[in-house]
Amino acid sequence: MSEHNTFSVIQFQIMWDRLISVVEEQAQALIRTGFSTSTREAGDVSAGVFNTKGEMLAQAVTGTPGHVNSMARAVVHFLHDFPVETMKPGDSFITNDPWKGTGHLHDFTVVTPTFFGGQVVGLFACTCHVVDVGGRGMGPDARQVYEEGIHVPLMYLAREGTVDATLTALIRTNVREPVQVVGDIYSLAACNDIGGNRLIEMMEEFGIDTLDVLGEHILEKTKVAMLEAIAAVEPGTYSNTMRVDGYDRPIDLVATLTIADDHIVVDFDGTSPPSSFGINVPFCYTEAYTSFGVKCIVAPKVPNNAASLAPIIIRTPENCILNAKHPLPVATRHITGQLLPDVTFGCLAQARTKTGENLPVPAEGTSCLWNLFAMGGPGRVEASPETLAKAKTFTVMSFHSGGAGARPGKDGLSATAFPSGVRNVPVEITEAGSPIIFLRKEYRVDSGGAGFYRGGLGQVMEVNTLDEAPFAISANYDRVEFPPRGRDGGLDGAAGILSVSSGKKMRGKGQQTVPYGDRLLIEMPGGGGIGHPFLRPVEKVQDDVAEGRVSLAAARRDYGVVLDEAFAINHEQTALLRQAMIEKAGVADTANEGA
Repeated sequence: MSEHNTFSVIQFQIMWDRLISVVEEQAQALIRTGFSTSTREAGDVSAGVFNTKGEMLAQAVTGTPGHVNSMARAVVHFLHDFPVETMKPGDSFITNDPWKGTGHLHDFTVVTPTFFGGQVVGLFACTCHVVDVGGRGMGPDARQVYEEGIHVPLMYLAREGTVDATLTALIRTNVREPVQVVGDIYSLAACNDIGGNRLIEMMEEFGIDTLDVLGEHILEKTKVAMLEAIAAVEPGTYSNTMRVDGYDRPIDLVATLTIADDHIVVDFDGTSPPSSFGINVPFCYTEAYTSFGVKCIVAPKVPNNAASLAPIIIRTPENCILNAKHPLPVATRHITGQLLPDVTFGCLAQARTKTGENLPVPAEGTSCLWNLFAMGGPGRVEASPETLAKAKTFTVMSFHSGGAGARPGKDGLSATAFPSGVRNVPVEITEAGSPIIFLRKEYRVDSGGAGFYRGGLGQVMEVNTLDEAPFAISANYDRVEFPPRGRDGGLDGAAGILSVSSGKKMRGKGQQTVPYGDRLLIEMPGGGGIGHPFLRPVEKVQDDVAEGRVSLAAARRDYGVVLDEAFAINHEQTALLRQAMIEKAGVADTANEGA
């Protein structure tokens, strides 16, 4: 077989599509063999194939932007320490370095070379979030990364097919859930092997002996498409500021976005300095979610690879929470980092296409995940020794989400993880693996910001334990003090609330004990609305009330729609109330308002 340049455009496209299917099978293999709920249930993973220069050629559809886009940089670090010419069949490499991987110690990245004809033809990389890495656990309470768990530098996971038993023994000894964690690491290695095998089958089928020509085609076509997408937007500079909860004090996320003819720069000068707690964000994670935010609006249909990421340039000051340096704590970097697309959207909402159209920018959403990270047993909860003797030792992470912001032309998605894209974990899975029990899990009425397009609803979860003992949670939440903001006249979504059944409010961040006899109540934020709510079609408001998304009181207060107990519309009162709202706001009475 010999490499040649005689492929037609159609043949190139077929091979490109095939390569995407290869990495999708790689990701699905990781999910199907994964041990922890974050991998097998939530899909908090990423998978991709890279050329021998470390450039990402294709990513799996399954995966999260924080993993995929930061993993795109991670492979370069691996190649720096382990050049391609030193690799041998059966080698694989691993790290959970927050600054060279995906931002915190809970994410392990494994890279594996694929050999064909005696030469390395590509590299498969994958990442997943493991349930525990020792230390304080998954929470923001640490003051240095050393407290946050075991740190595995860039190193061999296996040499010529033999796994490093010393490494796996060290990991088992330092984590609370050794079977799940080590099991996930083996799943990472296995899915890379599957990707490699499928790549070899593909290359044999198409008669190619390297990925060089196909890779050049992929990157060149992507580059052209990305530059065309950027060129369609009017050049300009736009700024946005978002204030968020922080840990012990609010944080300001400040962005200035500049659109040029062939690139986009996002500069976070003015953003708050690092925190003393683990909500800091390494640059790799800042870059990942900021790039994702830009691409969602400017070039959503352009494939995600090295060429589409290259024109998006991210800058941060040295002393900035979005450019955290070692050894700052970073365990819950996602709390801050997952808000960055919303910050970017606020800039892009001010931009226009060269034909004068608004860019399709949604309102702010919950954005950061509202996962239940619960634990029990000695050293994990505040209780007497007699009480702790009855407590089962467990650690469990269950992924859950608030509401997403309203979209141009559509309501926001309810209880949906954006921008992370992970799935909500079924409560039965959590209950099967721990004494935790869910008494209630439902949409949170009136949590979606009112608007011509309504924000997505958050959800309410009521949680207890079957143990005759307290249990602890690590709260890793935001949007408690500063809810998601509406856009263009739309109202803000509801702020999140964390409390116990006795009435005491809990902090939005940090490890806390739920006393025995109390139930934990988690009320997740809703997304912001778009457009003036009193111009929303009356029938849509009626449907929302009938289906339990909006209360009778909120329909009247926010939308100017008067309904009786049977949800019938009082047209006369509604017309008078809406007209008063329109006059007060000084907007035009048009069905297209907010569209």
